Amino acid sequence: MPLGPLRPSPLVEQAAQRLREQIAAGAWPVGTRLPGETTLAGELGVGRSTVREALRALAGAGLVQARQGAGVFVTATEPAEDWPARLRRASVADVYEIRAMLEVRAAELAAGRRTPDDLDALDRALADRDAALAGEGAGPGVEAFIDADIALHTAVVAAAHNPVLADLYAGFVPVLRDGLLDLAALVDVRAADDAHGRAAHAALVEAVRAQDPAAASAAIRAELDRTLAGLLQSR
Repeated sequence: MPLGPLRPSPLVEQAAQRLREQIAAGAWPVGTRLPGETTLAGELGVGRSTVREALRALAGAGLVQARQGAGVFVTATEPAEDWPARLRRASVADVYEIRAMLEVRAAELAAGRRTPDDLDALDRALADRDAALAGEGAGPGVEAFIDADIALHTAVVAAAHNPVLADLYAGFVPVLRDGLLDLAALVDVRAADDAHGRAAHAALVEAVRAQDPAAASAAIRAELDRTLAGLLQSR
């Protein structure tokens, strides 16, 4: 199948799309070396710089890889799925399992690194969670409660003072929130426990305040394990 000349429009995007289509169609199987820049430029009717940028875009998508002195080789027929997209496909229970791993360690770190400002933030977040649980928060009750609960957990992660951990956790939050809201539409998230873990969350905050990593990790692990068990039962 010939590549054919391109129509006026963003040429790099067109070139990348045309090459992507050829790869997906099997014109160049995985492991195959692509034609050189000059050949591709001639077939597409563009300059070599356009081809170079298009190949860079394909490399970023995980479709090709440049090998020094050997050329550009096909490494996959479909673009690599980015992390946010992968999370959107995951079940809330699967996300929760990974969340638990992150938060247990975050609680330990927070207990050792928390500052007075962190403690103030944790106290405010716990108070907001209590208010939402009592139906005093703004917005629909369940949604306000879920937002307040996530905000408290986020405050614990922030108190760990690890920016990579904070960014990683932040990537989970939108998917986690959506999953919990969907679950709440089917199950009363407060039915099994009227206080819905209030004591456990208060214990977590106090353990961080007391700089007790073991108590902090135990408190968060017990609470998340309880919630995860409920999620797994709802599958």
